[in-house]
Amino acid sequence: MLAEGRRLTRSGREMPETLHVLLVSYVFPPAGGVGALRAASLARHLPAEDIRLDVVTTRNPSAVGADPTLLEGISDAVTVHRTLTIDVPFRVKKWMKRVITGNKQSASNAKKAAGTGEPSFRKRLIQDLLLPDPQVTWVPVLKRAARRIIRKRKIDVVLITVPPFSALLLVEHLRKRFPQLSIVVDFRDEWLSTAIDLVGFSRSERARSLARDTEAAAVNNASAVVAVTNAAQREIRGRYPQLPGDKFHLIPNGFDAARLRSAMPESMPPAESKIVISHIGTVYASTEPSTLVAAFQSLPPGIKLRFRFRFIGHIEEQRFRDSLLQLGDAVELRGFLPQREALSAMYEADYVLLVQHGPLNVAAKFFDYIGGGKPVLATVHPKSDERVLLEELRAGWWAPDRDVDAIRQLLLDTAARGKAPFSDFKPDRAKIAQYERKVLAQRYAALLHSVADTAREKQSQEQETLAGGRKS
Repeated sequence: MLAEGRRLTRSGREMPETLHVLLVSYVFPPAGGVGALRAASLARHLPAEDIRLDVVTTRNPSAVGADPTLLEGISDAVTVHRTLTIDVPFRVKKWMKRVITGNKQSASNAKKAAGTGEPSFRKRLIQDLLLPDPQVTWVPVLKRAARRIIRKRKIDVVLITVPPFSALLLVEHLRKRFPQLSIVVDFRDEWLSTAIDLVGFSRSERARSLARDTEAAAVNNASAVVAVTNAAQREIRGRYPQLPGDKFHLIPNGFDAARLRSAMPESMPPAESKIVISHIGTVYASTEPSTLVAAFQSLPPGIKLRFRFRFIGHIEEQRFRDSLLQLGDAVELRGFLPQREALSAMYEADYVLLVQHGPLNVAAKFFDYIGGGKPVLATVHPKSDERVLLEELRAGWWAPDRDVDAIRQLLLDTAARGKAPFSDFKPDRAKIAQYERKVLAQRYAALLHSVADTAREKQSQEQETLAGGRKS
């Protein structure tokens, strides 16, 4: 008789209760920033789904900041393996990127580059030195650590979350050494059509060629591929029509209801007379604010005096800071804060701001916004999943991200609506609840169990075929 809680494969065989999973994440708490959130959430919730979780990460990641509070809720049963990496410091990495993209290029150098049609020697050297991204220096250490953990901990499934996309180099390496191993690749951002242009360290032809080859090798050797938006799933799937469609899956980002509740202030500060609009998260090429600034500057002076914008998070480039400072007294730049403090500040705002360029990715902050019940003002791509979600969830108001006139009208409508509460803000809370991270982790656990079951079934059938051949 089958013991209670045991699972059967499709052919009726009994499967082990506990799945052994290795999560590969370059950034993991106490490192902070958006890159750590998905991995932290999986570590927080997967152990409740018959999964014994190991995590391999870096001891000294190049990260935007530290946030030890992200470790809260992660069980001691999760084994975290921290490795050293010879990484480029965060500030040096940003300098190198400025050299490559030309943001700090001198007039003389720009003239030389324009005259020759070729990048300078320094630029060519830097942009082709660390590919596909600067975190590639971790890959040799990661390969050794992963092999050791897989053998010692009897790992069933390796889950690799990217970016940084250099971690994809691990997939083919493991496939050659562990042919039966289940490997799941988790794309938090779509790479080849979006990330490489918006936030890529290098956009040279060599970088693009290596990116195409790296992704293709990873996707072909993976057991399953996960994207976080419908658009990204379609984009990635479309590049590999020869592969079965059921290899590609969608598991979006979400919000952690418990962390949102813990971040809610016990008492609100005195209400401001101004309409407060807060933006949480890094400002970089994908979220740069120039169109929003232009729209604000076109408002009548009396309307402009009614707004206060708060930007909470790292600002990647000086040009983005300079753009925001054009808002004058209407803007506050608060810098990076640990997630709990940032979420607490979110609750103090009348609106939360979402700025996103490109149709394929959905900002992780969007889910904290809707989970916190805050009305969203968004400037997003008209064909993006963010626009679809905003409308389906009735989560706020939006304008096309490159349309100054439409954003101006969005701000005029906001001024007319005034401060919270808003009679016309009626979010669909039942649909929003589907994006709670615990619910999404259950979906992810089901996928991991399914992938492992399929691998065991295939291995069992191969063994039976081999045994039958010997008998005959």
